[in-house]
Amino acid sequence: MINELLIIITLLISFGSVVLLHRIFGKGGVFAWIGISTILANIEVTVMVIAFGMEQTLGNVLFASSFLATDVLSELYGKKEAKKGVRIGITSSLIFIIFAFLWRQYIPSENDWAMPSMRILFSNTTRIVCASLVAYIISEFIDVQLYHRIWEFSEKKTGSKQKLLWFRNNIATLISQLINIVIFNFGAFYGVYPLPTLISITITCYVIYIFTSILDTPFIYIARRWVYKEHI
Repeated sequence: MINELLIIITLLISFGSVVLLHRIFGKGGVFAWIGISTILANIEVTVMVIAFGMEQTLGNVLFASSFLATDVLSELYGKKEAKKGVRIGITSSLIFIIFAFLWRQYIPSENDWAMPSMRILFSNTTRIVCASLVAYIISEFIDVQLYHRIWEFSEKKTGSKQKLLWFRNNIATLISQLINIVIFNFGAFYGVYPLPTLISITITCYVIYIFTSILDTPFIYIARRWVYKEHI
């Protein structure tokens, strides 16, 4: 049960960090979390575990928190700021790719113990991060666009900008995460794992994304409530 417990803790820390950093630093805190989560997820995704009876790569929760972050920006600050958050995530990935490449080029001293592990860990980093970057760019921009399209639809139907937050948050996230996971898994791991394993991992990751999408809903409500309370 240790893997399951660690994933739950990661989820609470990741989603909670989006809300807490926003509470402390405003939208700058959300921008900071996007950069942090993007880099951490690109490292974590190299690890495969079995949890909840499913074989899966790590990084799913951290990637999911970046969708929560852009949805918070969309809800509270508008499309322009949400797209700015996406661009921050893209920049963070590019910087990580450069440094991961440079680290592997160093000639270690005879007393070094870390370089062999670094080279193993980051041997596929360029491919993984490039796949992640493409998936991130496409899925996050789709998420922002869908979020605001659904928001316009829900506002027309209800006559309120505040109602159906759960609906626009979940629908936009679930569609964009499906696109993200298919592009990323096949871009990063095609030829690395047998095709049946890759398909199984992709399905598993999306099942996890379904649950994380549902579970992130209370956090976006908390973020919005704190903002509204400050203006009362």
